[in-house]
Amino acid sequence: MANSGSTLLIKRYASRRLYNTETSDYVTLEDIAGFIREGREVQIVDLKSGDDLTRQYLLQIVAEHESRGENVLPLNVLIDLVRSYSGTAGSVVPQFLAASFEMLRDGQSKMMENMKTVNPIMANMPGFDAMQAQQQAFIKAMTGSFSGTWSGPGRDDGDTKPGATSDEDLTLIKKQLADLQQKLNKMS
Repeated sequence: MANSGSTLLIKRYASRRLYNTETSDYVTLEDIAGFIREGREVQIVDLKSGDDLTRQYLLQIVAEHESRGENVLPLNVLIDLVRSYSGTAGSVVPQFLAASFEMLRDGQSKMMENMKTVNPIMANMPGFDAMQAQQQAFIKAMTGSFSGTWSGPGRDDGDTKPGATSDEDLTLIKKQLADLQQKLNKMS
C-alpha cells in the first residue's frame, strides 16, 4: 500500500459511496476497517460539505462487528456509555476511556517485546509481526487521538512475579489516582 505513513483520505459522495483518494477506487466499510487494522490513519469527509464523518463511520464499523456477534464491548460497558451521554459525567468518560486504552496499548506493547526477548523463536514465527501490527492498530483505532501522558505502573526488573505488585508500584498507583482525582475536581 502506498504512502502508509500519511492519513488516508476517503471522500463520501452524495450517493453515500466512499471513494479512496489514494487508489482512486470505491471502498466499503470493511475495506476501511482493514486499513485501520493495518495501522493507517483514516479520515472520511463529505465531498459536498467538507464535514468530517470519520467518527460516524468508525462507530458504524464497531456497530456492524458487534451485530455480527464479534462482541468486544460488554453489555454493561455499552449501558454505561449510553448513560454517559446524559449528565455531567459525559465530559469525564472520553478521557477515562482514552487513558484505559492507553494503558492497554502500553501493556500489549510490553508483552509483545517481552515475548520477543524471552522467546526469539516466536519472534521469527511467520505472522508474528502482522499479529503485533494488528494489535497496535486496534488499540490505536480505539483510543483515537488521545495524547495523554499517564503511563500505567509497571516494573520490568524481574524482581516480581508476573501479576504481582510491589509496594513501589502501589505507591505509584496511589499517586496517579490522586493526580487523576485532582484533574477531575478541576473539571467539575
